[in-house]
Amino acid sequence: MTSRVGRVVLGATNAGAVRDLFTRTKPGRAVALRFVAGETLDDAAGATKELNDRGAKVSLDHLGEHVTDLGEAASARDDYLACIDRIESDHLDANISVKLTQLGLALDTRFAAEALAQLARRAAQTGTTVTVDMEESEYTEETIAAFEGAQAAAGNLGIALQAYLHRSRIDLDRVIRAGGHVRLCKGAYAEPADVAIQRRTDVDASFELLLRVLMGTPEVVPAVATHDPTLVELTKHLARSRPEPWEFQMLYGVRLAMQSELIRSGHPLRVYVPYGVAWYPYLTRRLAERPANLAFFARAVIGR
Repeated sequence: MTSRVGRVVLGATNAGAVRDLFTRTKPGRAVALRFVAGETLDDAAGATKELNDRGAKVSLDHLGEHVTDLGEAASARDDYLACIDRIESDHLDANISVKLTQLGLALDTRFAAEALAQLARRAAQTGTTVTVDMEESEYTEETIAAFEGAQAAAGNLGIALQAYLHRSRIDLDRVIRAGGHVRLCKGAYAEPADVAIQRRTDVDASFELLLRVLMGTPEVVPAVATHDPTLVELTKHLARSRPEPWEFQMLYGVRLAMQSELIRSGHPLRVYVPYGVAWYPYLTRRLAERPANLAFFARAVIGR
């Protein structure tokens, strides 16, 4: 959920001078490497192996979104196919997370849907799964439709739902019927009031409502994506009466002590590991979600 301060941060990071500060300076890149595993598949595979050794599963995200031509979309699809191959060859406990605008959704919905189907088929061959990320609200309907089609054919997909969208309670019923896994998060995009809940406390209430439905639904695997201590404790409580699989999901580089404690306590955890050269939009959303992360950047700038 992006707060008012977060929206200011998003606006500031869109300025060219600020972008240059992050992308062209050593301190800026130091901030990125806190939240991004690196720029190459080798980097991502290494980070995944380390997390697996510590007891965490991984969801690999080859960063990118909003491609401008279908050649870029095809290249992104092929990069993800290579990622799936690496999961298999390195025996990694991981799946992949994909943004459909990276696969050409805004250009050609059929192309994006077929690309997603290709990824799902290859993932099924290797025994892993595909999570469809949720993006800006203008793509929500097409994203769910593409997920439904691929899930009906392959049966190894999941999808993210954003608790701050007004439509998410209805969407939850819809994706439950499709099966698979459901990643529940608060939401990371700046959306208007007619589309998304604006007050943080109301977003938390929506998240709790959706969480209770998910954890009480045996037909899907809940993937509870939160770093909020209150919601983490609620999830633990609800999990006591759930015999079916579920998991926490947390971001690479965020609340590391909490992640370690969950693993030590035996709770299932999957870490979302982004990698690739297109890391700047991802970084700005992490800063907007938690502006306190700017303090990390400030320390990097002054060398402390």
